[in-house]
Order: sequence, then C-alpha cells, then structure tokens
Amino acid sequence: MKKFEVIFLTDVRDFLLELDEKIRDKIIFNIDKAKIKNDNELFKKLKGEIWEFRTLFNKAHFRIFAFWEKENKQETLVIATHGIIKKTGKTPEKEIDKAEQIRLKYFELKNIRKNGNKK
Repeated sequence: MKKFEVIFLTDVRDFLLELDEKIRDKIIFNIDKAKIKNDNELFKKLKGEIWEFRTLFNKAHFRIFAFWEKENKQETLVIATHGIIKKTGKTPEKEIDKAEQIRLKYFELKNIRKNGNKK
C-alpha cells in the first residue's frame, strides 16, 4: 500500500525531461518504490524538513529534493522541488537551501489561498 503521493513541481519535470529516457524511467521506478517501502537508499531525510529521492544509475547519483505536505488529512503528499546530478560525495548545501526556500514559498502561497489575501 502506498504511504504517500508525489507531486512534481515544474523544476523537477524540466529536470526529468532533460534526462535520457532510461535514467528517467529508473528515477520514476525508484520514487514509486519509495512510496511503498521505507528505504534510506531510495528516500532519505537530509536536513530540517528536506528529503531526497536517491537514484544511482551508471555510477551517476541523481537526487530529487522534496518535502512533506501533511496538512491534507485525507492524503499524505510529498512535494518534489527540483533535481540534480550529484558530482561530489556530499549533497551541496545550496541545493538543500533551495529546496527549503521552495518549501517556505509553497506554504506561504497555500496560506494566502486558504485565508484569502488577508495580512
């Protein structure tokens, strides 16, 4: 049974479309697998509220950054923010920061929609 659904933001879609079809299929396969199986090799918490979907393909490390959206009680969502091909052993801090900024903006916009434009 699926533990969550994944929503791809535009940056993730663009990233995936730039990749070779075999790589893209492998990443999607791993994300689908992570939905039903707890596995740190596939989906791992990085820092704060930021997580990453992890795929190793032909010695290249592909990362899709994400965060949890748990405000909707009927369905647990994971929002995928953007992707990179990791070139070093450590995940670049600027990519984690980028995902966090997207997360903050997402919830800010969601609250504006929910509450009207009241400030």
